[in-house]
Amino acid sequence: MTKTEDVLEMIEIARETGKLKKGVNEATKAVERGAAKAVIVAEDVDPPEIVMNLEPLCDEKKIAIFRVPSKNELGRAAGLDVSTAAIAITDLGDAKKKMNELG
Repeated sequence: MTKTEDVLEMIEIARETGKLKKGVNEATKAVERGAAKAVIVAEDVDPPEIVMNLEPLCDEKKIAIFRVPSKNELGRAAGLDVSTAAIAITDLGDAKKKMNELG
């Protein structure tokens, strides 16, 4: 499995057994409140400024941030019928083991 596949699997597990915040605004709020355990950002966001604030914010709050190539894949993994630029996992559920493997 590639790292991208592992990250997408972690999202799918967390979707079933934990909690997700979908979209840049919801992910940003979860990070600012300290509720996010991990943030996943799509690399194909246009313009990239939409998600630029998340990386420094995650660094400041010591929250893991991962990147995936496609917002379509990210949306699909999060259980959406549309693409999404970012999600935050607020409750890992059974995905804790996968999160630990990813570092």
